[in-house]
Amino acid sequence: MRSDQEGVSDGMSKFQFPPSIASRPVYGTLEARPGKAHLMIADAEGAEALLDLASSDAALFANAHIIYIPKDTGETYVERLRALGPAQFYVGPSYAASVQRIRRVLSDAHMGLQVYLAGTEGLMGQAQNEAMQAGIPHGAIQTEHRGSVARRMQCVHCKGITEDVTTDPFVCSHCGLNLFVRDHYSRRLAAFQGVCIDAEDPGNVPEPVELYK
Repeated sequence: MRSDQEGVSDGMSKFQFPPSIASRPVYGTLEARPGKAHLMIADAEGAEALLDLASSDAALFANAHIIYIPKDTGETYVERLRALGPAQFYVGPSYAASVQRIRRVLSDAHMGLQVYLAGTEGLMGQAQNEAMQAGIPHGAIQTEHRGSVARRMQCVHCKGITEDVTTDPFVCSHCGLNLFVRDHYSRRLAAFQGVCIDAEDPGNVPEPVELYK
């Protein structure tokens, strides 16, 4: 087990989202909560939030099931998470490859399960949706954003989902329309909404800019 100091991240992956509309998700900071079981799902730099959580209550992990998706960070955090001593630890290549395991854990869960989600908005939105469909109350689900600000976007025209959108506008990966990145968020779809930006003046598309720049 690492010392408390070694478990603390430097906070460099945190991002302060600007004020927005009511439907846009708001994220907090993971806090240890009493419970017989703890499901922790994270991707990429979301691992830092779990390491910070361990620095406040390392004993929590004895009853924890960690599902971690490294994404493009390689395996930077895998051994550090394993060293926390969770009851179960799974490393998945993608969210899609991990979702059946997530569903199985949620279907087998007993009352009082605490759910901790950390990392990208796409990961947290999809995992939160699964948890709520399984009957986990919203108040038992904590979220903390870490790392990339890329969005999971739905085209309102073709209904296709484009993952990891980092620019505004962007091109729909399904129908090819130039879409404006809106802050309107669908919890059911775990996605933001994209609307055609040049519908009235085809081809008049501004240069894409990086989100939050």
